Amino acid sequence: MTGPSRASPGVRSARLDQLSATELHGLLRLRIDVFVVEQHCPYPELDGRDTDPDTLHLWTADDSGSPTAYLRVLAEADGSVRIGRVCTRADRRGGGLAAQLMGHVLQQNEEHRVVLDAQSHLRGWYERFGFTASGPEFIEDGIPHTPMARGQSPSR
Repeated sequence: MTGPSRASPGVRSARLDQLSATELHGLLRLRIDVFVVEQHCPYPELDGRDTDPDTLHLWTADDSGSPTAYLRVLAEADGSVRIGRVCTRADRRGGGLAAQLMGHVLQQNEEHRVVLDAQSHLRGWYERFGFTASGPEFIEDGIPHTPMARGQSPSR
């Protein structure tokens, strides 16, 4: 495949080597705008997982091509699928864009256990998708998080 694909209507999907420099810049800018700037949380946003060959980036974009919502999908060593960095641009929140991305990922991974670390204030939002708490709340970068999972535990 060359370049990003449309995973479902309105959803774009690509691995790192399929992203243009402009697309990558837009996705990273959105993540930093939400997680670092808005949440006043300086942390190592570039954690090395974006470069894993199995990492999939999913996003929606406005008419100019600027990202409006984003998440990434990671392959975990135990066979589960991890969703992370779920975010929506401030001016597009409430329109269901992140839910559209989540729905796509879950539909594509019905046979897999899907895990994530939810910011605890968003726990109810993730429960709408069938996630349940899978461990105790913890603090990461000063923000309470709850580990959550959906689906069967992977066989080891």
